[in-house]
Order: sequence, then C-alpha cells, then structure tokens
Amino acid sequence: MNHVNHVNHVNHMNHVNHVNHVNHVNHVNHVSAGSGVNRPSAATHVLIDLDGTISDSSPGIARSLQYAFGECGYAPPSDAQVRTVIGPPFEVGLPTLGIPIDDVERVVRAYRDRYEDIGLFENTVYPGIPEMLDALSVAGHTLSIATAKPEPTARRIIEHFGFTERFAVQAGATHEVGTGRRTKAEVINYALILLRLSPSDLPRVAMLGDRDHDVEGAHLNGIDCIGVTWGFGSPEELESAGADVLVDTPDQVAAAVAATYRSGRP
Repeated sequence: MNHVNHVNHVNHMNHVNHVNHVNHVNHVNHVSAGSGVNRPSAATHVLIDLDGTISDSSPGIARSLQYAFGECGYAPPSDAQVRTVIGPPFEVGLPTLGIPIDDVERVVRAYRDRYEDIGLFENTVYPGIPEMLDALSVAGHTLSIATAKPEPTARRIIEHFGFTERFAVQAGATHEVGTGRRTKAEVINYALILLRLSPSDLPRVAMLGDRDHDVEGAHLNGIDCIGVTWGFGSPEELESAGADVLVDTPDQVAAAVAATYRSGRP
C-alpha cells in the first residue's frame, strides 16, 4: 500500500520500562490486568490475528500436516514441531520441517484435502476471548481480523465460532502458495486499505498477535503490535521481534490498547 511507509523502529523500544514481569527483558512493557491507563483521545482500530490469538488451532493443523506428510512420503512431524510453523505462510515454515521448497505446494494441497473438511473445525476459542472482544467493542474500538491463513478458510472459522458480526473487516491471505498476498505485512496492508485508513490514522491502529511475523508486519505498516503470550510464539520471540507490549491473558488486552505506551508512530 503506497500510503503506508516502513518506519525504522529499531531504537523505539530501547527506553521502554519493564513492568511487573521478572522474566521479560527490559525493553518491553508488560501490561497487568487492571493497570491504570489513559485512554487514547479517539477510538482505535484493533487488528486481531486468528491462529494462536483467538483460537488454539493446533490440533487440526497438526493432524492435517501429519496426514499430508505421510501422503507425500515424508516422516510426519510431531505436534511440537507443528506448533513452530503455525502462523507464517507454509512456504516459510514447511522447509524448516524438511520439505524441499519445490515440493511445498504438493504438501500444502494434501494438507488442505483434510484441513478444509475436518481440520479447521478441530479448533477451540481460548478462554476469555469473547469477553475480550466485548471489552474492546464497549470501549469503542473497531475490530478486524488480520490473518496469514487463506481468507476463505479464515471466514469459515470465524463463522463457525459465531464471531462474524464482531469484525468490520476479515482480511486474510490469498490461496496460492508463493504468490499474491501471503506475508503478514501484506495482509495488514490489505486490512488498512479495506478500512480506508490514511497515514494520519495509523497512531490509532494496533495489531494483536502471537508470533514474530505479527510484530514485524505491524511495524512495516507503521503501527504498534501487542504480543500475546498464550499462543504459539514465546515471550522471547515476541520481544526479539520488538513487540511494543506483552499481555499474558485476554483480560489484559483492553488495558494494553488504551495504555500510554502507544508510540504515536507516524
């Protein structure tokens, strides 16, 4: 999107205070439930990741990948190995599990044979997520989905959970492996276009996600990212990527969105 500039944020986090979390490094704020915060002067757009943020999708993804690996002649990965690749596009993650890059598309086709019929429903909303969405809506924030999962699949999952009406926009990746809108930065870019947001609106936009690519994609689009620690990425991964703040539970998210840590990144 031409009107959104990549902002160099390398030095942005160096002087942010460590708050109430002994094991987190000093450059990341950690929000506690009930923290005293000041609300921003205008309502905020909150872009929310799907896998690992709204729901635990690992059972369906693991079983479908294990099926696909077997069908394609590869040793199936363990559940723990699968968790490491949930989030980014498969053309990024599957080579780390031993799939040659020129065979990724065949494995993904086999994966989708199972996932689209069975796996996407082997998926559970995390406790506290409906209440989190309620709290953000009551605060006047506009909520949207921004996921690297193919958009038609994401829409089916959101509908299955009964969440469709909660989101102004449901932005996802394109379906073809290796082409089109595949990275998280591209999906966020697309969501901002659909929301008709201008550069002057970006200080009032935040991304909520559990993996480093959520943080990197947000910062490439000039917006802050709140990292959630209940998903598939570790606090260390989120910190290393430069998350603007970390939250441990869904009931901390509304406070994080309203908190004065917000950078006002232009």
